[in-house]
Amino acid sequence: MPELEMRELECFLTLSEELHFGHAAERLRVSQGRVSQLLRSLERRIGARLLERTSRRVRLTPLGERFLTDLRPAYDALRQSVERARTGARGVEGVVRIGFSGFLNEQVMTAIRAFEDRHPACEVETVEYPLADPFGGVRRGEVDGAVVPAPVREPDLVAGPLFSKEPMTLVVSGRHPFAGRESVSAEELADCVLVDIAEPAPRYWRDLQVPAVTPGGRPVPRGPGVSTLQEALTLIAAGRGAMLLCAPSARYHGRPDIAFVPVTGLPDSALTFVRHRDNETASLRALGDALAV
Repeated sequence: MPELEMRELECFLTLSEELHFGHAAERLRVSQGRVSQLLRSLERRIGARLLERTSRRVRLTPLGERFLTDLRPAYDALRQSVERARTGARGVEGVVRIGFSGFLNEQVMTAIRAFEDRHPACEVETVEYPLADPFGGVRRGEVDGAVVPAPVREPDLVAGPLFSKEPMTLVVSGRHPFAGRESVSAEELADCVLVDIAEPAPRYWRDLQVPAVTPGGRPVPRGPGVSTLQEALTLIAAGRGAMLLCAPSARYHGRPDIAFVPVTGLPDSALTFVRHRDNETASLRALGDALAV
């Protein structure tokens, strides 16, 4: 069997699509002379003409059409095998388990799908964790990383980049005086009782999600602590407190007995991707890059 060159096969496939030597040369980033040379070399190996070329047109010969039908699936399968091998060599393969709490918004899910398309040897699994335990799964090795609200100041964890910046919304009972408002100011949080987040979430992180004072320094009353977002929503529906959520989470968790009111005067929320310092892998770095887009 004659030895075939991949560049010759690539040239033939490109010519069969373009049916124009100049366009094929542009796609292959070579000269038209080189395209002609590669085609002649392949035809010598085959032993017959594969394309007919005149001053007016280029077309496949009957043999060329049959060869194209046989070659295309085999060539595509070979390229996919090479890409899978390259992906494996880069270490972006296997299963990556990602923790989250309550909700993964469309931006995050789109990034995960794009990551899996780019790295077909790697699959992302998502695992829900309690709101009050944002870092525990990563520390226990139950997940490889986690999508959590920023900021993260844990010395044993790596966080970043920031993504999915969204305005804040106040979640209140449908009977709350704010329920019918178009918006509330950050200073008016002093007139609410905010549902607290329980331990083991660190205090600095809880204070960012449940501020103790308004930007102007007025104290914000704290209500009962909760471990999960569903616990918080149940307390809010019962009129026992309110909660700050980013706008996409508020839309996702909509229900008839609670209301979502935009808050002015607060910085946007942001998510970040957290992993353990001892578990920095090529897959996690690639996923972090995908989330940052």
